[in-house]
Amino acid sequence: MSVNQAVSAFAGTMVLLSLVLALWVSPHFLWLTAFVGANLLQSAFTGFCPSARIFRAMGFGD
Repeated sequence: MSVNQAVSAFAGTMVLLSLVLALWVSPHFLWLTAFVGANLLQSAFTGFCPSARIFRAMGFGD
């Protein structure tokens, strides 16, 4: 799995998880959705993605 695929899978999982938690636990979990979206948006403009660095350190290929 490439780094880009891992980042996309992780972001999608976090969005879906936060939506489920917002429905079943507390609407405050929607802040997690907003954080993930903001991080994706800033990485599109700056090219810096913290999760990509983590996945590279974990050994995911490019």
